[in-house]
Amino acid sequence: MSIGAKLVADLLSAAGVNRVITMDLHADQIQGFFNVPVDHLYASGVILPYLQSLHLDELVIASPDVGGSKRANTYAKYLGCPLVLCNKTRARANVVATMQIIGDVEGKNVVIIDDMVDTAGTITKAADIMKEAGAKTIRACASHCVMSGPASERVQNSALEEIVFTDSIPYSQRCAKVKQLSVADMFAETIRRVINNESISVQYIV
Repeated sequence: MSIGAKLVADLLSAAGVNRVITMDLHADQIQGFFNVPVDHLYASGVILPYLQSLHLDELVIASPDVGGSKRANTYAKYLGCPLVLCNKTRARANVVATMQIIGDVEGKNVVIIDDMVDTAGTITKAADIMKEAGAKTIRACASHCVMSGPASERVQNSALEEIVFTDSIPYSQRCAKVKQLSVADMFAETIRRVINNESISVQYIV
């Protein structure tokens, strides 16, 4: 992935790009691959207000894997609620072999936080296991809606109440549980501030 990301960065520079505005890169280190200024926005700017609007009691934030614990912990701290982790092992790429929950979800409203959902195997397995462990409701929020292959069917048939994405990637398949939040205003305001040489720090909630 690092070689591919560096190639894309070089291609953009060669095409004449002199500044990049992006959101929730899969790895923060990718910013360093660019030879031009990078403004890295976060989907939390639209996802957190949505979660707060739900007024969920007994809220718990969960990470579908240990790798995403930092992101999930940021949400948990901001919302003032506990953090739960899922420890998974993979049989092969995109295939989860085993998964265990680290933390208490019984009687809780759980929100799983991730950066992107591809085939939805991990996130739906996590949701089903949490339901078996006594979770009251389970939702998922992710920045980027890849949703390839069987993802929509898996989400529809899972224990998830809903799965919330930004509209950074268009989603045309039909799945009643998928909700997309617009990041247009966030990007528009960032572009305006960049053009006017103003600080973009107000765009960061956490």
